[in-house]
Amino acid sequence: MKNKEERKQLWKNAGILFAITLTAGILLGFVHELTLEPIARQQERRIQRACGAVFADAASFEKEEGTGETPVILENAEIGEVYRALSVNGGLLGYVITVTTSEGYGGDIELLLGVRPDGTVNGVSVLQISETPGLGMRAEEVLAPQFAGRQVSSFTYVKTGAVSEDQIDAISGATITTSAFTEAVNAGLSYFDERLKEAE
Repeated sequence: MKNKEERKQLWKNAGILFAITLTAGILLGFVHELTLEPIARQQERRIQRACGAVFADAASFEKEEGTGETPVILENAEIGEVYRALSVNGGLLGYVITVTTSEGYGGDIELLLGVRPDGTVNGVSVLQISETPGLGMRAEEVLAPQFAGRQVSSFTYVKTGAVSEDQIDAISGATITTSAFTEAVNAGLSYFDERLKEAE
């Protein structure tokens, strides 16, 4: 008799647990669907702002079809999404290329590279970096501005002061960060030369 009651109680508890799990699953699914669109809109705004940091004169940015789905590896860096920087009337001002390198001193460095149709670097903006505070973390402040306005196929860094258009000054005490940053920019420029310049 006792065994029968225990089984009955067990089935009852299992039924309650199932009902709770089912209800929680339905609620989670509902909340997920409810927040999916606002999250996507927020992500799109974040991308537009980030792209605007390297192409301030662009009115909008459109993702280049087929980019970001299968990363392209170039020069120890990974090319992700590419966006077309467009003027108010829809004319092409250039491209914004997402580049990630794992060669940084503290891990991945992810940046956006803005390139004009003629290959001139329009700007560089850091999306993610975790280098040494006071040294490598100064990359956006010290390194990024040095690339803007230059039209070269690739850059090198020097410790003794840049003397040519294709040279940038390294951050003192942060050679690994400088090297990784420069390689990432060069990878973006290679991608532009091989995939985007020809398309124009």
